[in-house]
Amino acid sequence: MGEIIRKDINEEYAYSGYVEAGDFIFLSFCVGNVGQSIEMQIEGALDNMSDRLQQANLTLDAVVKVDVLLRDVWGIPVMEEVFKRRFKGNYPARKTISTEFAHHGGPSGLKVQIDGIAYNPKVK
Repeated sequence: MGEIIRKDINEEYAYSGYVEAGDFIFLSFCVGNVGQSIEMQIEGALDNMSDRLQQANLTLDAVVKVDVLLRDVWGIPVMEEVFKRRFKGNYPARKTISTEFAHHGGPSGLKVQIDGIAYNPKVK
């Protein structure tokens, strides 16, 4: 399998934003545009995910599984529209969960977080 590579390490909250293990890349706590609309936060989370994938020369096309955490489940239709635009038919397997975030800004702050798994076919 080779070595396990950890990047975007957050010492304060004790997590890695990006872990490469074998053919797979595990992406956690992808967020962006916190405090803006749910649509802009979903776009920001996918931008954050995309930026991390670029470290392995991959795009969102490599994403095979996502867990989407939403503050309000009524944001699901908005999320689906954003996913249609961003994944262009190459949809990952998905689980959507409703949760209360313990994050500064309260209900007006963090509204979405996306975790994902990407496949890297370039690993030998």
